[in-house]
Amino acid sequence: MSLKNTADRWGGISQLLHWTIAVLILAIGVVGLVMGELPRSPKWFWVYTMHKSLGLAVLALVLARLGWRVYAGAPAPVPGTPRWQEKVASATHGAMYLLILALPLSGWLYDSASGLRPFRWFGLAEVPKLSPPNKPLAGFMHEAHELLFWVLIVLVIAHAGAALWHHLVQRDATLARMLPRGWLSPSPREDAP
Repeated sequence: MSLKNTADRWGGISQLLHWTIAVLILAIGVVGLVMGELPRSPKWFWVYTMHKSLGLAVLALVLARLGWRVYAGAPAPVPGTPRWQEKVASATHGAMYLLILALPLSGWLYDSASGLRPFRWFGLAEVPKLSPPNKPLAGFMHEAHELLFWVLIVLVIAHAGAALWHHLVQRDATLARMLPRGWLSPSPREDAP
């Protein structure tokens, strides 16, 4: 497997970053949805700190992914893909990148403005505050953080649905090229000669 992207598929580094970020966002989202219901206890603080630490890890990983994409390029669209689908896919990817950057930043700003004590990223390094305590800003950033999450979920569902549609209906290599070779082959089209 090539580590670098090729003209027809994503390389190993792009695949690793894509799936790692996807799994982390899923885990962070689940934790984010349930942590508000937890009773205030040492476990509550641990869960919140882990949520924040994972969020900043995603921020670092998406920056690495964007840097790698600039360096390694991106595969060409699957042959036969209509131009309008290419444009929609490009806009969706761009919006997801923006949201994946904005979510941890909004959470970080919310944490900073809320006046909570500083937290240590995975217990290793203290995370600096982006703002002094500011209750109105904290409230706004909390609402923004939640809204950005739900918008991202809608786009991720559309993204995954489109990949499955390409695999199951179009029977092209769109999904297979984001997986290691041999994990998933496009099904032959019934109407193919």
